[in-house]
Amino acid sequence: MSTDTAGFYDDLAEHYHLIFEDWGRSVQRQAGTLGPLLENKLVRGPLKILDCACGIGTQALGLAQRGHTVVATDLSKAAVKRAAREASSLGLNIEFHVADMRDLSALPASEFDAVMAGDNSLPHLLSDEDLGRALENISARLRPGGVLLATIRDYDSLLPTRPSFQGPTFYSENETRRFVHQVWDWDGNQYDVHLYLTWNTASVWTSKHYASRYRAITRAELTQSLASHGFREIEWLMPETTTFYQPIVLARKEDNSAVKLT
Repeated sequence: MSTDTAGFYDDLAEHYHLIFEDWGRSVQRQAGTLGPLLENKLVRGPLKILDCACGIGTQALGLAQRGHTVVATDLSKAAVKRAAREASSLGLNIEFHVADMRDLSALPASEFDAVMAGDNSLPHLLSDEDLGRALENISARLRPGGVLLATIRDYDSLLPTRPSFQGPTFYSENETRRFVHQVWDWDGNQYDVHLYLTWNTASVWTSKHYASRYRAITRAELTQSLASHGFREIEWLMPETTTFYQPIVLARKEDNSAVKLT
């Protein structure tokens, strides 16, 4: 087990799908929500999308299946390797790279229509400086007028109570049983997540423990950071209107070329 972010996802990569009741169905469901949001916002044909926190491909795979050109990066080598394997099994042509969203300078492609940072990835950035570096790198990869889409936990509702426990959730599949739960250990506006996966195979129970740290970023804090790094038209969409499991933020990179001098 590793508590650093890259190590956390390296450890988790082969079992990440067990967090979901049906990971394949979740890939399709998320693409069915996030894809139209980007397509309607950008009002153009197949998009060029960078998923800068791709994990094992939960968003990248579904967006590629919708016909978009997808480049996917993650700081976890093991997660990228798993995502590439999943893409190959589906016959999808996705370009994968290992990269930290705070430094995307080695990425050969640029001028993306959209950049995605899903699954509460931005809160892994534990300081304003790190968040700013990530937003600067994301902005540098977007074309003028391009869109960032990110999803994070609803920290506005979590911070007042700072819950210490999430779950357990029980799943059954092919005569096997598994359950997932989390323990949250708070330290101010940061917290360590202890994720536990337990499942049985041939009557043998296996349990895994993974840990990583997050920062509880409020919507106002993220909005301010986005605005200070050249993003405009910042829009928050909540689960009660989207049915998505996390709040979604959309923000457009400022298009200075559209400013006309008089």
